[in-house]
Amino acid sequence: MENPREQKGLEIADRYRIIQQDGTWIVPSQNGKGKYKVDPDKGCCSCPDYEFTQSKCKHQFAVEFTIERTRTTTIEGDKTTVTETVTVTRKTYPQEWSSYNKAQTQEKEQFLRLLRELCKGVGEPAQTNGRPRLPLEDMIFAASFKVYSTVSGRRFMSDLRDAHAKGYISSLPCYNSIFNYFESDVLTPYLQMLIEESSLPLASIEEDFAIDSSGISTGARMKWHDTKWGSTHVAFGDNPRRVDRKDWVKVHICCGVTTNVVTAVEVTDSHTGDSPMFPQLVERTANNFAIRQVSADKAYLSSKNMEAVVTNNAMPFIAFRKDSNGKAGSPLFKQMFHYYSFNQERFMENYHKRSNVETAFHMIKSKFGDAVRSKTKRAQINEALCKVLCHNICCLIQSMFELGVKPEFWNVAA
Repeated sequence: MENPREQKGLEIADRYRIIQQDGTWIVPSQNGKGKYKVDPDKGCCSCPDYEFTQSKCKHQFAVEFTIERTRTTTIEGDKTTVTETVTVTRKTYPQEWSSYNKAQTQEKEQFLRLLRELCKGVGEPAQTNGRPRLPLEDMIFAASFKVYSTVSGRRFMSDLRDAHAKGYISSLPCYNSIFNYFESDVLTPYLQMLIEESSLPLASIEEDFAIDSSGISTGARMKWHDTKWGSTHVAFGDNPRRVDRKDWVKVHICCGVTTNVVTAVEVTDSHTGDSPMFPQLVERTANNFAIRQVSADKAYLSSKNMEAVVTNNAMPFIAFRKDSNGKAGSPLFKQMFHYYSFNQERFMENYHKRSNVETAFHMIKSKFGDAVRSKTKRAQINEALCKVLCHNICCLIQSMFELGVKPEFWNVAA
């Protein structure tokens, strides 16, 4: 099996500029926030991963891929100068370009077809009074397609008219109607249901899963000082330094590590803790998938979270903290720490499958935007869920061409 850190190191070397400075190499963080110092002679790096594992990290691999070693001896009298340059050959990873090209060139038409098939299973909630509502399946289709288009509601109407002409929706709503449905509490559980349903065609493929969270920016402004310290705490004297930044909603997901399809999702406010969300994400995934292992970073380290995985006949690979010693905690916690201590290389190989959940977030944000347009909290949650639903459908389309998957939804057991 290829070393995941080595693969990430190759990605960093290809994407970022790595420079030498005072005997060390400055390597940018893969998420674009900060830089790390790598000393190839000492074999060390300033990143948390190296400090935690004391083994070669992706930044060290990145330096190996890009470094040109220079050995110099000066000429002064009897001294001789020799310069030797060694270019390290970069590993390449093959891409199934034929399948990728077919998936990309046919994505939009396949997206509309699959989204329509998903929405057919929604049904219509009972209505006892008031004006007749627009069909819920049409509105979910319109809301999701609007997010997929990444344009404003008004500019989206030409795409929606085209979808209506092709029979994907039975009635053509106004753009204001789409905004109104984003505000509806009713929409949220339906979107979560559709996300889980859209992952089911990959149940025979996915058996290893990863869990993490990420923020999606909103349009609301906030003061970072107030966020960190609260309204009464003054951090920098009488005139605290305040940094203006946008608020965000927090998306917690469990995804398969092979196709990056999201199997369970929760959207919360920006300060909800990661660890409490872990058990329910595992449980909802276990309802539809045969789980073999679940990986997560040390923010999820707890006996309760390990129990949630083991209860579903799977193996937890959750990173341990620096102060973890295996002397405290439940028997399961101690057993996992013992396994980590004596099988560290194997443990980390499985743990680093967790990087696929970061890939899933990158796919969602790069394709459908890293911010939501909606102004109210409920609409922001629904819009974020629509991004995840669109991502799942795109994963299905890619799997159709690469893995031969034939998606079918709403199968009823005999």
